[in-house]
Amino acid sequence: MSERPAAIVTGAASGIGAAVVDALRGRGFAVAGIDLVEAGGVDHAVRADVSEPAQVASAVDDVRGRLGPVHAAVSVAGHYEMAPVDQISVTAWRRMLRVHLGGFVNLARACLPDLTAHRGALVAIASELAVGGGDHDAHYAAAKGALLGAVRSLAAEVAPVGVRVNAVAPGPTDTPLLAADSPWRASEYLDTLPLRRLALPHEVARCVEYLVCDAGFSVGDVVNVNSGAVI
Repeated sequence: MSERPAAIVTGAASGIGAAVVDALRGRGFAVAGIDLVEAGGVDHAVRADVSEPAQVASAVDDVRGRLGPVHAAVSVAGHYEMAPVDQISVTAWRRMLRVHLGGFVNLARACLPDLTAHRGALVAIASELAVGGGDHDAHYAAAKGALLGAVRSLAAEVAPVGVRVNAVAPGPTDTPLLAADSPWRASEYLDTLPLRRLALPHEVARCVEYLVCDAGFSVGDVVNVNSGAVI
């Protein structure tokens, strides 16, 4: 058992997830990473598919046994792809929902007993596309929009027992999820942003850190980190 409070981050192996791990460890948490591949830089790594409820429940039990009860949980795991709506298969629609919405719900359900006991925090990584939509992003935007609905509803449900549920909705962020030839990296897009650049993983992670550690009055809020794409 760790003497530090335990936190769980899904999608911890790279990108925003890895940055969140670093931020929370810097605030004194013992951080477990849940991912399809083994995450580095964590206090404990568990390999699991966040879209599978049984795997997430088992992973959280593992973390609890190694690090102690969960005081904070951050749902980062996800994937991104672009396609015209008439070329999005039923399988792709379902996978997008299972990973983004299902991954959050599975983590929340597994962690809520601990979060309730310790008046903890749960944060989800959404997307500015959940608010503004995007060309060729229908299934991704729909999944992230559903995620925001779940965050706000769960926030209202568990706030009376002391659990704070919030979200961070980044714009395009400089992570491996964005291919080198992604239109989000093109100067034609970046020039439309007030800051003229992508968000950086550590900037998103600092918002998560704030919601977990400092935002004691935030419930059901969405912090937008998008270089001014949605104002």
